Amino acid sequence: MLFNSLDFFVFLPIVYLAYWIFFRETKQKNVWLLVASYLFYGWWDYRFLSLILISTLVDFIVGRAIYYSGSQQKKRLYLGISIGFNIGILVFFKYFNFFVDSFVASFAFFGFQLESSWMLKVILPVGISFYTFQTLSYSLDIYRRNLEPTNSLISFATFVAFFPQLVAGPIERASRLLPQIVNPRKFLYKQQIEGLRLMLWGLFKKVAIADALAPIVDDIFLNHASYPSSTLVLGALFFGFQIYGDFSGYSDIAIGTAKLFGIELMSNFKFPYFSRNIAEFWRRWHISLSTWFRDYLYIPLGGSKIRRIFVVRNIFVIFLVSGLWHGANWTYVVWGLFHAILFLPLFYLKSNRRYLGTSNVLKSFSNLLSEAPRMICTFSLVTLGWIFFRSETLSDAFCYFERLLLHFSWDSYLHPRGYRMIDYYILLTCFVLFEYGIRKDERNPLGFKYRFLRLVCYLCLLLLIILFYDDGVDRSFIYFQF
Repeated sequence: MLFNSLDFFVFLPIVYLAYWIFFRETKQKNVWLLVASYLFYGWWDYRFLSLILISTLVDFIVGRAIYYSGSQQKKRLYLGISIGFNIGILVFFKYFNFFVDSFVASFAFFGFQLESSWMLKVILPVGISFYTFQTLSYSLDIYRRNLEPTNSLISFATFVAFFPQLVAGPIERASRLLPQIVNPRKFLYKQQIEGLRLMLWGLFKKVAIADALAPIVDDIFLNHASYPSSTLVLGALFFGFQIYGDFSGYSDIAIGTAKLFGIELMSNFKFPYFSRNIAEFWRRWHISLSTWFRDYLYIPLGGSKIRRIFVVRNIFVIFLVSGLWHGANWTYVVWGLFHAILFLPLFYLKSNRRYLGTSNVLKSFSNLLSEAPRMICTFSLVTLGWIFFRSETLSDAFCYFERLLLHFSWDSYLHPRGYRMIDYYILLTCFVLFEYGIRKDERNPLGFKYRFLRLVCYLCLLLLIILFYDDGVDRSFIYFQF
């Protein structure tokens, strides 16, 4: 079920009204949320429910076994079961054919032809990369004594399957989300309004930004070999805004929907395209994933408190794993490698933690002269990286770069459906300026002081959603494939 579908706009009011009107006790609310979440998830394919049910049961049992085990050896054994199961199902469903294909290709490189008949037609379950990481963090936190296991299977199952963030995050920690599910929740008018605003803002970014740019991006990347460099620049630039509007739009709708049920999810994006270096970009982009890798992979490997050569190793491991997490394709691995290479100079110059704030970018005109060039440079590097991310194969990506860098020519691009391109340029310019204006509060982007201004903003966003809505566009979210 998609957030931007008619099904969801029927589903959500029914679940919402029943949640606040008919169910008073916390356990009743959780049972209702769990049923709704399984319905939401099973809407794609009911067979996927068996996998999330097994994952829930395994980590619920293992979590208690870890906590109540008397010896450290048994704790490690149970933790190994959790890690082995979660990573095992992720590798099988997401990477089995990728590894087999790479194995066959490596032998073919040396002149040996192997049969690939053992390739399987494995369907990738929606959201598996997200909920496996979420349940795995539960076991890891219990092992570290940062969390006590819950005694309620219903509460834990609701934590795993909570439908607003089940399919594409944010990847929540049990230490943050589980207490909100276990404890009573009250209806707060301010929280409800903030939730609706976030949903509207997220829907605007999805429909008027991401979906509107999708036909242009698809056309340019599909036919990159026949377009001049000016059009290829446009394609990479537009994809940067498409993926940001798509994924941050999903996160906003997810956070807003959770607020309607009295639950606060973590921020997943903090205006990443205003970053002044790559390190700051990764503190603002897909925050729930980058902090997950930091806490459960980078720090256990030694973090930054070991010999420099091993820190460099850790940096490459983090970025390469992050790239591979996004998909079973070498393009994602190279994308991760690209960002690791960009990060290394910052590490050696000890400037990777230079910009820790998230809201005071360009707070005065004097800052504009010094900070804007850094922002433009960082955005340009990130945009170049998106070429690897968006390309179907590495050969397509290198061909894209070759034409981008060597075929210097300018030509006016025509929309594949005949729409005016000037409308998109104006829309993106206004979008960037608006985001800069609201950069101090990503969780309440439309919370202007004056009611009249808020109403005007609501109406403008709704109008833009209607104007840029295209019934012929695939409305699924990009990160569903991950």
